Formats: sequence, C-alpha cells, structure tokens
Amino acid sequence: MHQVHIIGGGLAGSEAAWQLAQAGVKVRLSEMRGSGEMTPAHQTDGLAELVCSNSFRSDDADKNAVGLLHQEMRRLGSLIMAQAEPAKVPAGSALAVDRHIFSDGVTRALAEHPHVEIVRERVDMLPADGMTIVATGPLTAPALAASIGQAAGIDHLAFFDAIAPVVHFDSIDMDKCWMANRWDKIGPGGGEGKDYVNCPMNREQYQAFVQGLIDGEKTEFKEWEKDTPYFEGCMPIEVMASRGPETLRHGPMKPMGLDDPRTGRWPYAVVQLRQDNASGTLWNMVGFQTKLKHGAQIELFRTIPGLEKAEFARLGGLHRNTFIQSPKLLDATLRLRSAPHIRFAGQVTGCEGYVESAAIGLLAGRFAAAEILGQPLAPLPGETALGALLGHVTGNVETADYQPMNVNFGLFPPLEDVKKKQRKEAMTARARAALGQWLGELQPA
Repeated sequence: MHQVHIIGGGLAGSEAAWQLAQAGVKVRLSEMRGSGEMTPAHQTDGLAELVCSNSFRSDDADKNAVGLLHQEMRRLGSLIMAQAEPAKVPAGSALAVDRHIFSDGVTRALAEHPHVEIVRERVDMLPADGMTIVATGPLTAPALAASIGQAAGIDHLAFFDAIAPVVHFDSIDMDKCWMANRWDKIGPGGGEGKDYVNCPMNREQYQAFVQGLIDGEKTEFKEWEKDTPYFEGCMPIEVMASRGPETLRHGPMKPMGLDDPRTGRWPYAVVQLRQDNASGTLWNMVGFQTKLKHGAQIELFRTIPGLEKAEFARLGGLHRNTFIQSPKLLDATLRLRSAPHIRFAGQVTGCEGYVESAAIGLLAGRFAAAEILGQPLAPLPGETALGALLGHVTGNVETADYQPMNVNFGLFPPLEDVKKKQRKEAMTARARAALGQWLGELQPA
C-alpha cells in the first residue's frame, strides 16, 4: 500500500519518487505514457524523457546559478543528477546527456527500488484524499488539467514551448564546418574545447536566412491557442528573427569567440550543433526551436553552409505548455492551499528548465517525506539555489506578472559590499555554506 501517490513520471515526478523512496516511504508513480496514451511532444514511454534539448546547461558551480543548482542537487542525493553522469556527452562547459541512456537509467533505478511501484495509467481527477504530488508537467492531459483548474479556483496560464531539430552527424559537410567551443573554453570533463559543430555564414547568407525564417510557412494555431504567449526562454527562432535583422546575431547565431580556422576571423553569423547522444551520431541545432512547418524547415535549414545535405532525425515542433499561478496557490512546502494533501512539482509550477523542474520535484519529495515521517524540515535558506528557486515559485514575485523562470542570481538575496567581478563567486560560496548549515554539515562542500 502506497503512502504517496505521484502523478507524472517526468523529471520532477521521478526525482520526487526517488527522494521519498530513499527516505523509506512507499510510492505509487502513475505515468500515462505506456498505457496506450502519448503526449504531443514525447516519443517514448521512458521516465524522465528529455523532450526539447539534451542539455542541463552550465555545470560551473562557481560562477553560474544553474551549475550551483547541479551541485546542490548532487549533495541532496538527486537521482536526475546521478543518472546524468553515465549518460554525459561532450558539450563544453555545459552538462549534456544522451537522452536515451539517461531516461533508461532513471527508469531502471525507479523500477528496481523496493519502495516504488510504477503504474502505467492516465489519471483524470485529483485524488480527494491521500498525500499526492502532481508532477504532470506542461503537457498535462486535458481532463486532469480541468480538475486542477477546478481545485485551484482560477484559470491556468499557458505559453508555447518549441522543440529544436536533430541532425544525423554523417550528413554534415565538415569541409565547410569546424569543431570548437566558444572562446575555445575547455569543459569540466576536460577535452580539447571542440565540442560544437560550427556552420559559418557570411552577411548575404545570414540576411537571406533571416528573411527565409520570416517568410517560411508556419504551423497554424488552433482557436484556443491563438492568444497563448511565448515564454522568452524558449522563443521560436522565427519569432526572434521578426524582432529585427540583427537579433539572431546577438542570440543563438552569435559568432563571438568562434574563430573560423579557414580565415582566422569570426564569421558574420554561426549556427551551432551540439552532440545529442553518446555515440555522437545525432546533433541538435542549438537554439533552433521552431514552429515552421516540416517542409519549410528542411528547405530552409539546408541553406545553412554544411547542412546542404542534412538528414534530420527529428524536426522542430511546437506544443502548448500550461502552468499554475503558484505564488497565489501554493504554500512554502508546495502544498495546494485549498487542498493541502496535494503538492505540485516541476514545470507545472512555473519553473522553467530540466534541472529546475527536477529540483522542485526533489523538494516536493523531501517535504512530503518529512511530513509523513514527522520530521519537519527547517526552512530552506534563500541564499541557496534551491531556496531561491523555491522562493520564486512560492511567493517572491507578483502573481499578476508570474512567468516561467530559470534559476538565476537575480532570484538570490543581494550581496552588499562585494565588487561586481567577485559577486558570482561570493554568492556561490555563501550558498554552499548556507546549504551546509541546513544539512547540518560542519564543513561546506
């Protein structure tokens, strides 16, 4: 008999299940995929499937907020971070994974845990009683979404999230491209600083490409989707292009720090591809999430130097994401104020990003375990990455302006009397000390 019911087997639900199980709490993990149901964006029934990108972003725990979040999650025994290690692929200073190896590892770890029961089923209604964690993500099934809306007492917010294309490496013309990291930066795993494929463009090629993005045939919206806003952190590339001819050159196509070995200079613009699987056969187009129709994508992306004969393992796509107004609806431990037996976790709370989603799942699992075991947790310090992210989700923002947010230093309490160049290192050092005190460790890691 389970003690906690988790609805949703994505990153947040998987992490919450692991934290509870490790604490000795019995979990029922309900996942719709594998029961004959599928979402518009997923391709497998594996737990913690990565849909958009294969990157967990920067792994720099000294100068980057998401890298600090990685470190904090590792200290708290995160399943997601543990399974990222054997699935790691080269990505400069970022942590990127082979998405299949990663999902398989998470699925296997949970399936083998004696305190976890994985049930392939669709849940259409919020349970009336019993401790529950809702981690259905931004693609919550319509019936359950309606049940959530009824329990919350307000309408959801919604935004569009787009998927980047994936290219077969052997179809890239490496006579026109080269391998390099920006500024030749070496990643945390070492290497030669050559983790990205770089496709250079001159001015004329870039201008024609931007015009092609603007003119290309787009996916038509359904009536109920037309007024849904985009999230700034995952903007379709053609929407960025429409904001001005130079926008992409200062975004995903920026050439800064990338010396073309053929000229010794920066190109006018660059398209980068990042390794997507462990064998290096698949590479994704960085920042190229799109709502162009598939035929228009193939035609336009094959104008990119080096991709003239590109074969695509997956083309870009677009799906609607939903999230609740968490600061208004949830308490400090992620419980629904109107129904405290229910917690929410992951992207449905309005956090953005794989790691952030898993982090909120980790906290939901720990809060639930503490409640069941009668071991209340001290409030998580806001100086930590976990605490700062939790603060954003549960109340440190104006509800009317609440939008999905990645972890960033702007969410942390400010530091006084620290020079700007030293501020990030000072904030990460403060965070490590605060987390160490919260964990009862004498020496911060």
